[in-house]
Amino acid sequence: MSVSELRQGLATNLATISGLRASSFVPDNPTPPIAVVVPKNIQFDAAMGRGMDTYTFDVLVIAQRASERNAQSLLDGYCNPTGSSSVKTAIESDKTLGGKAFDLRVTEMSNYTSLAIGETQYLAATFTVTVITAT
Repeated sequence: MSVSELRQGLATNLATISGLRASSFVPDNPTPPIAVVVPKNIQFDAAMGRGMDTYTFDVLVIAQRASERNAQSLLDGYCNPTGSSSVKTAIESDKTLGGKAFDLRVTEMSNYTSLAIGETQYLAATFTVTVITAT
């Protein structure tokens, strides 16, 4: 498996949320609402003989901020631990990412804040995902 394959698997899981775009790469000009999968770090050789690697990804979820209340309501739904718009539920819906991973887990949501992209202000939250692969 490769970083690209894991990113695509996470984006595929995220695409199950109705109305949320999902991208396995960082777009130049994102169109919210969108979830963007970004590699954060890789721990190699977590088990003897190259038996396991641990990947950490950030998933940046961006909501349009035309109305602060609507943006926060939308982002709140993505932050819920369960439900049809839950990022955690969507990502964990296939913990093997189509057979590319051994296991995965959404470990936290952080940085619920304003985000400036160019001249536009958005509302965003970052989800941390740990993916374990058997090598």
